[in-house]
Amino acid sequence: MFELKPLSPEAIPAALDKAVRYRLLNEPGEAESICHDVLRIEPDHQQALAILLLALTDRFGKGYAVGVLQAQEILPRLKSAYERLYFAGLICERRAKAHLQQNSPGCSFDAYEFLREAMDWYEKAEAVRQPGNDDALLRWNACARIIMQNQMEPRHDDRAEQSLE
Repeated sequence: MFELKPLSPEAIPAALDKAVRYRLLNEPGEAESICHDVLRIEPDHQQALAILLLALTDRFGKGYAVGVLQAQEILPRLKSAYERLYFAGLICERRAKAHLQQNSPGCSFDAYEFLREAMDWYEKAEAVRQPGNDDALLRWNACARIIMQNQMEPRHDDRAEQSLE
């Protein structure tokens, strides 16, 4: 096995700038690697945790071996209650989009449930946001538009309908 080379603390800001650029270039694996290097030096670095979470969710539904649990494990490490709620919503939203991309039977029902869960998280984040920060509202609106534009509905429980007949 290899012993990973440690990043120097002075290089952290530039490394995180590179991680952001790699995400923009659709190379989330590179961004993730950089964040792990930063977190080896500063385990609670909030920006590195946020970028790592985003990089992990960038890979949902793209055939990478990235689990939802990996992203969810980062949430308690975020110090800001707002960010924990906001990113919980983002995880759900991106799971929904990954389901929609699968285009398999029942995927729209699963996506609908994840979008509604995301919207619930965004409403909780909205309640604790700083003045002027409407990011959670923008995400909530985006989820609502996806549901409306795709005419998505919750899964119907056939057993309940059968018992009513």
